[in-house]
Amino acid sequence: MPRESLRSLLLLALSLSVSSCAGPETPRVTAPDRPLPPSVAAAGRLRVVFLGDSLTAGHALDRSQAFPALVQQRIDAASLPFEAVNAGVSGDTTADGLRRLEWALAKGADLVVLELGANDGIPGLDLIAARKNMAEIIHRVQSRGTPVLLLGMKLPPNYGPDYTERFGRVFPSLAAEFGLQLVPFLMEGVGGHPDLLLPDGIHPNANGQQRMAETVWKTLEPVLRRMAARIAAP
Repeated sequence: MPRESLRSLLLLALSLSVSSCAGPETPRVTAPDRPLPPSVAAAGRLRVVFLGDSLTAGHALDRSQAFPALVQQRIDAASLPFEAVNAGVSGDTTADGLRRLEWALAKGADLVVLELGANDGIPGLDLIAARKNMAEIIHRVQSRGTPVLLLGMKLPPNYGPDYTERFGRVFPSLAAEFGLQLVPFLMEGVGGHPDLLLPDGIHPNANGQQRMAETVWKTLEPVLRRMAARIAAP
């Protein structure tokens, strides 16, 4: 089956998955639950591209300890036909991610997991520009017929209540605008926990990356299982 058809099917699977993370305002698409033709089973693995910054890249850790690789372990353990591709680059802002988007997707993608924004928020960059960059990334990916799973971020309160609140609103507003599933906070249970952070107090250590993989997997697994069930259907 052509890759475009697989992308369309994965988009359908993403829209049908039940997610408590996206919030009640996120648009939902309903469609009949149709099995895939048996020929799809021979099409090989589908590519899940993780586009992000140092949190995705696994700053100061071996690439195998970063959460995309840990998600791959869960994929393999579940015998699901997907390949997790780590396209994280430490230090990337949303503008950097937009500039290298075509490079990241050069070998194709059937699902993009988007994790950007922290390097805009931490130095206090313009949030309007950051949101615009992320919206453009999502638009370009969806224009390819590829669905997006958005990973949200939050800032600690020392950035001031106004900026912190506005930063936090960026992610659910994008999810609502583009009809995305959303993981509200990638570093849930990691941020502010020294035992899960590197000595810099910012980046997750290996145990912190494991926690982030668990957080992502809760939302990602139902999507991949639904797609796998379609591939296996007679």
